[in-house]
Amino acid sequence: MSRRAQRSGFLFRLAVVVKGADGVLQLLGALVLLLVPPALITGVANAVITRDLLGDQRGVLAHHLSRAAADLTEGGTRGFAVWYLLLHGVVKIGLVVTLSRRVVTAFPVACVVLLALVGYEVLRAVRTDSIGLAAFAAVDLLVVVAVWCEFRRLRREVSEPPAVG
Repeated sequence: MSRRAQRSGFLFRLAVVVKGADGVLQLLGALVLLLVPPALITGVANAVITRDLLGDQRGVLAHHLSRAAADLTEGGTRGFAVWYLLLHGVVKIGLVVTLSRRVVTAFPVACVVLLALVGYEVLRAVRTDSIGLAAFAAVDLLVVVAVWCEFRRLRREVSEPPAVG
């Protein structure tokens, strides 16, 4: 196996691990949002901001944390966040299981699903000025590249005749 193929394989495995961890964290986040009272969320955010744990209380990070906490305590936004995290987490874990088993036909499907999620994340990030969603979109886009490269490599392996000798 060439160095390039080894590097590509490593990046693919890393991307799968990152997406699996991301999916599990999103499921846990949905459960936390379901179980934690809204007042506790805003209380923790306020404690972080007032103790200058993010720097200036009027800084960018403090502003985004305060806004996110306020959004998550609203009924509609909170419900959206729970469903979004649940759906996103389940889809990612399903993709990770399928990709780990190297089901070649699943690779293009995974790319399309992840690109759809990237598109939605970008749209929602622009509408809400969310740094977090923009970061998720960037990571998902890198994963799409890694999955596509691994798909091309696997497809070449399948189509190449076995070496004689």
